[in-house]
Amino acid sequence: MARIAGVNIPTNKRVKIALQYIHGIGPHNAEEIVKKVGIEDSRRVNQLSDAEVLQIREAIDRDYTVEGDLRREVSMNIKRLMDLACYRGLRHRKGLPVRGQRTHTNARTRKGPAKPIAGKKK
Repeated sequence: MARIAGVNIPTNKRVKIALQYIHGIGPHNAEEIVKKVGIEDSRRVNQLSDAEVLQIREAIDRDYTVEGDLRREVSMNIKRLMDLACYRGLRHRKGLPVRGQRTHTNARTRKGPAKPIAGKKK
């Protein structure tokens, strides 16, 4: 099992798919990494040599913000918005949708399960 950026990536998947298990690497970045290192698309993780895994690890460390650093950066950005008390920060603080979605109905993911209101009957 290859360990890259502190994550055990699955061994029986193609390299491009397996790299997406790392937080901060999506399909586009995974394809860029594979092209930089010079690995064919059909290769699987268990077919990689130690040198190739090391090249992938170095490419990710050099060019991308991933895992803990990325999570810390995102949480600091949200904390900054909350400290500024701007509209987006207030929405984060209240646990409501941030990007302009309606809340009269829907928004159950952010608001949590519906709370019954006492005395409301048909």
